[in-house]
Amino acid sequence: MTESFSIDREADAAGRFARQASAFRDWAAETAPGRHHLYASYACPWAHRTLIVRRLKGLEDVVGVSFVHPFRDERGWAFPGGEHRDELHDWDFLADAYDATDPTFEGRVTVPVVWDRDERRIVNNESADIVRMLNAWGAEGPDLYPEGLRDEIDAVNELVYANVNDGVYRTGFAKSQEAYEESFSALFATLAELEERLGSQRYLVGDRITEADWRLFTTLVRFDAVYYVHFRCNGRRLVDHPSLWAYARELYQVPGVAETVRFDEIKRHYYTTHDMLNPKRIVPAGPLDMDWDAPHGRGRAR
Repeated sequence: MTESFSIDREADAAGRFARQASAFRDWAAETAPGRHHLYASYACPWAHRTLIVRRLKGLEDVVGVSFVHPFRDERGWAFPGGEHRDELHDWDFLADAYDATDPTFEGRVTVPVVWDRDERRIVNNESADIVRMLNAWGAEGPDLYPEGLRDEIDAVNELVYANVNDGVYRTGFAKSQEAYEESFSALFATLAELEERLGSQRYLVGDRITEADWRLFTTLVRFDAVYYVHFRCNGRRLVDHPSLWAYARELYQVPGVAETVRFDEIKRHYYTTHDMLNPKRIVPAGPLDMDWDAPHGRGRAR
């Protein structure tokens, strides 16, 4: 299998970017050590959220992980070796997992993926589902989707997904000026709304970290390094939002999270993979003024 890397097929008639729907949406209510394996990328924000939850829920000895290389060409996510190798099958490309699951699949190969070693197939390739499965599987750490907060979490997730998580892509991959300005406006209006929200409360949903925070975080951590420049999201940087910037630093400083953030792979992926946006594949050196370890001050009464 090879995947078309053109974004043309993922744009509507008005030039709006339209994300491909996830093809595999089965649910595994429970796991056992070694049964399920995660295919992920340090570069991808959708995969990054699953790596964070895997770490926070103490599943590192239960759910194995293989990392694809940050550079992706027309053949899709690859395992060239070293740190970026398939720990289960020694496959060369993640497309092999899709072929093994459904030989008729013709869509774009994406991460993250949960593979079932017993059934020898992909269980799920939708990050939102995978985050909740990992949360259910892990006995350690806080419940990131507590029953009493689910309606509010779902509402926040819907807003953040449409205008921020996917919004940066709809801005960057817009194929018309009108589509670009539409998504740009929605993105920065929502960031302003979140800035106000986090100015009066510590987290997105009340006084505890939930999955909603981690879903937003993986976009925020990439914003100034990638999206502001590469996706033309140049209205305001993350550091121009005092509450959002302090909030992002707090999440980054949660034990175990910083180890999942690989700025080298993040920048290498975006700036070398999207030839239509950066044909010379020059990776910007900045930003130089972001100290993610600086005190965040979010513990003060709000």
